Amino acid sequence: MRRLVAVLAVVSALSVVLVHTLGGRPGEVHPEHRPVLFGRTVDGRPFDPASLWGRPVVVTVWASWCDPCRHELATLAGLSRTLHGVRFVGVNLRDRRAAARSFLAESGATAYPHLSDADGGLASELGARRVPETFLLDARGLVAARTTDAVTRGWVEEHVQP
Repeated sequence: MRRLVAVLAVVSALSVVLVHTLGGRPGEVHPEHRPVLFGRTVDGRPFDPASLWGRPVVVTVWASWCDPCRHELATLAGLSRTLHGVRFVGVNLRDRRAAARSFLAESGATAYPHLSDADGGLASELGARRVPETFLLDARGLVAARTTDAVTRGWVEEHVQP
């Protein structure tokens, strides 16, 4: 019985640590988390994160092998053309650049930059655990909201206040 109590205590403590480390429930936001987005786009161009400062930014983590991502990127492409004062950035997770570029052309989401994240480092910096996963960064660059579902126009309009 003592052994069972000890095991349950350890499991309980590890659960608390994991929830804190991994961000808790889906959609939960860590206060004061400011991810750094840098690197190269799927077209190979350098990306300057300074272009994002002072405005809200919608960041979506996606992959060409993700079916819900296709619909989400089409939605975000449309929003990027109509929501003025809001920046959009994609993070392409663990794809070959050719596959990513083809997927972007098919979805029509070529109007905003998409960073190549071959090793998953950028997705990890954001706190993403799956695709698609979308984050809203406020004008200070802090994570203000996130969703682990395919993003909709309603979610963006509810959370983004340019």
